[in-house]
Amino acid sequence: MSGQVSLARLREFGIRPDRDLGQNFLVDDNILDVAGRLVGLVPTDVVIEVGAGLGVLTAWLADRVSLVHAIEVDRRLEPALRQTIGDRPNVDLRFADALDVDLAGLDPAPTVMVANLPYAVATPVVMEALPHVPRFCVMVQREIADRFFAAPGSKSYAAVSVLLQVACTRIGRRPVSRSVFVPQPNVDSALVAFERRPDVVFDERWPRLVRLVQGAFAHRRKTLANALPLAGLPRPPAEVAGLRAEALPPARFVRLLDELGEP
Repeated sequence: MSGQVSLARLREFGIRPDRDLGQNFLVDDNILDVAGRLVGLVPTDVVIEVGAGLGVLTAWLADRVSLVHAIEVDRRLEPALRQTIGDRPNVDLRFADALDVDLAGLDPAPTVMVANLPYAVATPVVMEALPHVPRFCVMVQREIADRFFAAPGSKSYAAVSVLLQVACTRIGRRPVSRSVFVPQPNVDSALVAFERRPDVVFDERWPRLVRLVQGAFAHRRKTLANALPLAGLPRPPAEVAGLRAEALPPARFVRLLDELGEP
């Protein structure tokens, strides 16, 4: 059982979870099955896992998919991680900061990300992976899960909401109690599964859209007429100049990109 394995590894190797790295280890087997069902794992999948931790999810995935690219930043966990993985030949284990890994260079290319993401880096990891990974099922802080697919005008609507909804469709979400982790975090979590839209293209327009959306939300209390020039972008057309970023749905940001021309 994965929960028993996690607790045993912590005791056996004298590991104290590093809160600065956002380490909260899963101790509930059921969550793994839920994640697999949400994202629709199949035996031919190539998974990228960020934050391999004690290797419990890594081993579970390796028993069900073609290959797992497992990334872990904390070298202290290596003995426990390797013991959990055992002699499974289909695990590509890398000790590195996920944000420094060349995702485009992974071979074979990942078809899905399944990960219990450290809360502090959840959003940048997902945004960095978006052009390289077609499907996702990530465990994140509930507040972040709310933000991913928040509606325009809501308190949670943010730059990541726009960019994810331009590129992806949500395919599932499940609340996760803090009691399934050791140590227990001070926040609740959620599993969120989503997949890229078949028509999305990550060409030269994508970084321009990222810059536009992030610039618009960088001063979210200001109207777009004031916020965009502060980000070094042209003034918007009169139709939206008096609006704040939170009022624009994702599709309107895409149109605004064309209206502004080359930033």
